[in-house]
Amino acid sequence: MTSYIAIDWGSTNLRAWHYQAGICIDERRSEAGVTRLGDRSPAEVFASVTAGWPVDDVPVVMAGMVGSNAGWLSVPYLSCPVALGDIAGRLTRVEDKAWIVPGLSVERADNYNVMRGEETQLLGALELQPAPLYVMPGTHAKWVQMEQDRVLDFRTVMTGELHHLLLKQSLVGAGLPEQQENAAAFRAGVQVGSNDASILARLFEVRASHVLGARDRRHISDFLSGLLIGHEVTLMTQQADAASQPITIIAGSALAQRYQQALQFIGMDSVTLEGDRAFQHGIRSIANVLAN
Repeated sequence: MTSYIAIDWGSTNLRAWHYQAGICIDERRSEAGVTRLGDRSPAEVFASVTAGWPVDDVPVVMAGMVGSNAGWLSVPYLSCPVALGDIAGRLTRVEDKAWIVPGLSVERADNYNVMRGEETQLLGALELQPAPLYVMPGTHAKWVQMEQDRVLDFRTVMTGELHHLLLKQSLVGAGLPEQQENAAAFRAGVQVGSNDASILARLFEVRASHVLGARDRRHISDFLSGLLIGHEVTLMTQQADAASQPITIIAGSALAQRYQQALQFIGMDSVTLEGDRAFQHGIRSIANVLAN
């Protein structure tokens, strides 16, 4: 089994794992994402987070925003359609210290999209939970269409960011008390969101409903979450012409459960795959290629 170092370096956080003979023997976390470096350079952060690890003796593979134009080195995207197996042969070396995984892009008149980091999760998911359609929930959710090992197309839906902005920086969430989780409120939001072709006219109603006392002011966050996710899954499964095979959700358990509920509401089957597991499996497959 290969010994290697894996780093998931995003915009706001960094996570690193040291594997020896295929077993994780150490894990480190930092808030020094590429947008939070402060007065340190990426090389200095790298040296700090890998201190004491054998960076000169084993493959070091990094994925995520570290390869963006805001990161350590701007790494070119691989244009879709692309076989995920091609990724390991298209890495970029940075300062003789590590390899950076390229992101993926779509550039068409009807779709301009990019991803960084998710491609590594997809590489792991391809072996752990293959599917023709993946959804990767988060701040900017990705919906990925596959054909065997090839990424045909993907789209990004800003559901997570929109939820945050509406709740924290718009009139929709103004004056609300501390929010509480409420499964019934989430389900109610899913029902509304999945049945409307457009939810633009529904957004102000979220505020009006609690102003008029129709909805509990403590549960608006979950209702809004259901509204946005319900609309997202309905729209994206229609656009992707989702087949009968279950959709694979790549996410942490709490968020995956929300998407699974929304998909179930519209009659779609799904399975879940923990995001960290997919990422680490993908990095391992790359490290194995580098070691050979």
